[in-house]
Amino acid sequence: MSDLVADPTEPPRASVTVVYLGPVAPHWEIRSDFGERALVDEFDRRAQARLMLIPPHDPQFRRNRERVIRDAERENILLSWDPEELADSGPREPRESR
Repeated sequence: MSDLVADPTEPPRASVTVVYLGPVAPHWEIRSDFGERALVDEFDRRAQARLMLIPPHDPQFRRNRERVIRDAERENILLSWDPEELADSGPREPRESR
């Protein structure tokens, strides 16, 4: 497995929105705005494996959301969440040392 990160100047390969469907499982749906179907389907499979039975109030949701975010960054996929409040812990700025 490689830890290569896409060049930040490259355009995104796809754009997806993770949509919260409500309190009854399945809780999540992945919607694509653009991108190769195979790339989006593979991302959807991995994201669903992490989020399928976890509602946003579950303590494990935050950890799994971070994994989905890192996966999207690694694949150079624009990621958004619906509702937007679910994305409150996106990439953090590095802390300054004192």
